[in-house]
Amino acid sequence: MNGTKTDYTSETKPGGALVKFSSGEECTTPCKLEFKRKNDQRADITLAGYKPTYVLIQSKLGGSAFGNILLGGIVGGVVDGSNGSSNRLYPRPLIVQLAPEGSDQEAVLLDKDGKVVMTVAEHNASVRVDVAKTIGPKLAGLEE
Repeated sequence: MNGTKTDYTSETKPGGALVKFSSGEECTTPCKLEFKRKNDQRADITLAGYKPTYVLIQSKLGGSAFGNILLGGIVGGVVDGSNGSSNRLYPRPLIVQLAPEGSDQEAVLLDKDGKVVMTVAEHNASVRVDVAKTIGPKLAGLEE
């Protein structure tokens, strides 16, 4: 069973980027903050010499939810679902390879081993509609 908050690590390649989260927190990479598990977010990333980008962070029901229902019964599952303690944030950790200004490269998400998962644009497109329900269509990139 999890608490309602989780440590959230943000890294960029190269490091030293400013990350501003829609919840109001900000940090310089590499960094770690504590976030509520149930809240979707937007992370705006900037670093001189690199294209600014943003990543939509989605709160998803974690795999432990089924186990919590078995162990804690329906009531436990409902409580964990409503307070977000069964949720996990995706992507986590947030690792972004930034794209140099003036290049045709795109920012990409990396896994813990440094392998490319997908472009930031592909990730955002895959979660945008769901995340827009909680952070709003403008922050999610549905409206300019």
